[in-house]
Amino acid sequence: MRFINPIPFVGDIDRSRIFYETVLGLTIREDFGDFVLFEGGFAIHEGRALERTIWRQDLSPGEPYGRKNVLLYFEDDDVDAAFARIAPHVELIHPIELQAWGQRVFRFYDPDGHAIEIGEPQDLGAAGTAA
Repeated sequence: MRFINPIPFVGDIDRSRIFYETVLGLTIREDFGDFVLFEGGFAIHEGRALERTIWRQDLSPGEPYGRKNVLLYFEDDDVDAAFARIAPHVELIHPIELQAWGQRVFRFYDPDGHAIEIGEPQDLGAAGTAA
């Protein structure tokens, strides 16, 4: 078995597709209307359509999807440039901060309230080989 990707439910697929494509700069691999797959494996799905597919019913109408219990993580080779490009278009959780593990990251919300973290790449190979 292998993990493939998370699929956050979104309230407005067009708004979210535009957000991830234009604000975050992701490239669309496939757009199936109510499901959009981006290069790298990240995907979004129109929530009401997915609710009907999975649970065979609409869940609480109007209830927001982002509930501050999942963090979508992305990396960018130039976290400062990513922050300058993205920050004016989002509700920031916090600007770039150095984390306890030595990585610089910033966090914000997408249009549905999902928390997103953009961090600089880390070389985990050295940490993973320590015995």
